[in-house]
Amino acid sequence: MLIPVIQEEATGCGIAAAANIVGKTYAEMKAIANALGIYAEDEALWSDTQYVRRLLHQQGVETAAEETPFSTWETLPNLALMAIKHHQREGKSFWHWVVFKRFGGRPYVLDSASYLANNIRQDFADMAPKWFIEIKTKSV
Repeated sequence: MLIPVIQEEATGCGIAAAANIVGKTYAEMKAIANALGIYAEDEALWSDTQYVRRLLHQQGVETAAEETPFSTWETLPNLALMAIKHHQREGKSFWHWVVFKRFGGRPYVLDSASYLANNIRQDFADMAPKWFIEIKTKSV
């Protein structure tokens, strides 16, 4: 069953994406992130991949070493952390974290944005991913 975690802070998409991958609530993942010195209000959480990688690693999740440019939805791995809404601000890249997941053989995107009517997305043409990080193993 797909039950998306919704971010409880405007800038908490990285924390919510990690929670969606490991199966924790937003509050549980936020407490873990804060203990690691990772805070939703730190814009580095959505402009640098090291923070969400560190959070996932602490939870026993192995990620691919590099970001892979997005080409097609069909070629994505079964589980991936994705960067959508990619933009530049003062020469620095920013994005919104979402989770791509195949469930029952069908592709879905778990988008934690609280303003969405449905956080389980299949409106693939509307998302325009820039790149993704493959989730290699999940011990949870």
